[in-house]
Amino acid sequence: MPETTKTIIVTGAGSGIGRLTAQTFLNAGWRVGLVGRREDALRETVEEMAAETTGGAADGVANGVAGALVLPCDVTDADAVDAAFDRAVSEWGRVDVLFNNAGTGSPPLTPDLTTPESFRNVIEVNLIGVFNCARAAFRVMRAQKPQGGRIINNGSVSSTMPRPGSIAYTASKHAVSGMTRTIALDGRPFNIACGQIDIGNALTKMAQAMTTGVPQADGSIKVEPVMDAQLVADAVLHMASLPDGANVQSMTIMATNMPFVGRG
Repeated sequence: MPETTKTIIVTGAGSGIGRLTAQTFLNAGWRVGLVGRREDALRETVEEMAAETTGGAADGVANGVAGALVLPCDVTDADAVDAAFDRAVSEWGRVDVLFNNAGTGSPPLTPDLTTPESFRNVIEVNLIGVFNCARAAFRVMRAQKPQGGRIINNGSVSSTMPRPGSIAYTASKHAVSGMTRTIALDGRPFNIACGQIDIGNALTKMAQAMTTGVPQADGSIKVEPVMDAQLVADAVLHMASLPDGANVQSMTIMATNMPFVGRG
């Protein structure tokens, strides 16, 4: 690959939006570091793409796609995150972009029925994990030559409007918005841009419930419109590909007719 090839680390790359985004960047010729807790799922992301490229099985070879770097780690473990970024730097020399995508949810329950353990787990992944990865990326981007880079956080439309029974998830995503703005401000002296993509009803395995019915604000259960998740990956690629000096601070991409404003 040429020296000018851009590099990105994608967290939560073993499934859903993260998997599709990692594959999209690999297809676009980027070097991609795939971060997630399950190494087998990360390798499946690469093997799936390799099989599509070759028209057959990739024989379980995780490096079957040029530019892929499997970096298994738990984003809630700061030391493991630092080690993953250090390995990427040792392989590539720099990290140009982080897509801070790893996240989790909890069962839809009212606050009184949400356990402290469930709330804490969502905050650990969706907020502490995002911080750990942003911190590691900021450290690398500040030190590398030429200095700078780009951090893209996966917010959610829940960073603006809650769903019923989502106190932990909504709190975590509102906090991510504050983190995004702070990183954008603190990154200015070091040429580190930070933006956020807020996603609504992209059709992944996690969003399959939307097609059968989910709780609404009026207490009913309704099917909701969904959109092709590839549109999200394409939007992240656009944000990541902007030239120095330009940044998408905030983007909302959603199924046109999904409940959002007022959740109605």
